[in-house]
Amino acid sequence: MAEAPLYERVALIGLGLIGSSLARAMRQGKLARHIAGHARSERTRNKALELGFVDSIHADAAAAVDGADLVVVCTPLGTYAAIGAAIGPRLKPGATLTDVGSVKQAVIRDLGPHVPDQVHFVPGHPIAGTEHSGPEAGFAELFQGRWCILTPPAGADAAAVERLAELWRRCGSMIEIMEAAHHDQVLAITSHLPHLIAYCIVGTVTGVEEATQKEVVKFSASGFRDFTRIAASDPTMWRDVFLNNREAVLEMLGRFSEDLAALQRNIRWGEGDKLQELFTRTRAIRRGIIEAKQA
Repeated sequence: MAEAPLYERVALIGLGLIGSSLARAMRQGKLARHIAGHARSERTRNKALELGFVDSIHADAAAAVDGADLVVVCTPLGTYAAIGAAIGPRLKPGATLTDVGSVKQAVIRDLGPHVPDQVHFVPGHPIAGTEHSGPEAGFAELFQGRWCILTPPAGADAAAVERLAELWRRCGSMIEIMEAAHHDQVLAITSHLPHLIAYCIVGTVTGVEEATQKEVVKFSASGFRDFTRIAASDPTMWRDVFLNNREAVLEMLGRFSEDLAALQRNIRWGEGDKLQELFTRTRAIRRGIIEAKQA
């Protein structure tokens, strides 16, 4: 006998890479009986219906959440306050409201005030993605073997948290429960700072003379190619990440600047032993990532 769906009706607010991948994973795992989607763009709405990963599509976010027992906000962080105001009054008592944003204190700040007392609020962050965006970019396997961090506020309903965790597990994710401020500090170093550095390095190339720029593109080695892949990520999403996690990002950027200054001194004074010591330590981090199957 087939397992019953975890949720009867799921509403996805935003149908880009993460939203459309989650829809596909839920469809594949039969985790929801009905998937309702909302996107501001008519093109995105039409494409979602064409690709068949939603059962209904809505131009109005509030209409999409009607009757939903799980609502997942999958839009850039800068939209959360307006979305919360729009959908808050229409959330069903007993429903769970979650999201996929990569800064959790901002989510609690912007969505939290709009959550009715009888609605379970469990912010989340699937640590998965590619440099591509839009409904065509999604795929059901995106979350396989990846972590999903849940940051429920104090007093959150344990059963609602576990039900949401089980959804992510069935999508292929591993679950970690974390305090929101700690999440933002950890992600500032593991995700946000690397993206900022990539944007900066690739941005430097856009400022060099055209002839040199063409040669940089033509002779790109793997290191620069990796930076360009990261720097091709959704500009709106990452603008909002940096603005909404500015304290943690600036703290990590300060530490990075100090380490970079030390490296400059090592190179200037020919301190090869110190360079080798650093490069040996960084290799160990890479090995640890491989052993954790996160490479």
